[in-house]
Amino acid sequence: MDALINPQTGDYAGSRTNTLANAVYLRLSTPLGSYWADPTLGSRLHELQREKNVSRVYVLARQYAEQALAPLVDDSRANSIEVTATRVRPGWLLLHVVVEDASGRVERFKHPVRVA
Repeated sequence: MDALINPQTGDYAGSRTNTLANAVYLRLSTPLGSYWADPTLGSRLHELQREKNVSRVYVLARQYAEQALAPLVDDSRANSIEVTATRVRPGWLLLHVVVEDASGRVERFKHPVRVA
């Protein structure tokens, strides 16, 4: 069990978790290559902050998230991962991530991404 990270603040929430919530949050919010202990951890989602809010950006966001979360499947911590992207409001898109962990439990996560 790990200390749960609150996705809104990035701080510890004061409770414990035995889900993949921390792994999903860290892989999506950390810029790829910036974590000193594992340069393969992270995503390219930070690159979208300068992209215009057009349909191809939603495809890129989905692909970047799938690439970032693929190691969870490779490590057999998750059976499957499904990512979709929707427009929330101007300048923001929302990633909807559905993860089936190794025990078969399905978890849903939402991750906001800023776009120009």
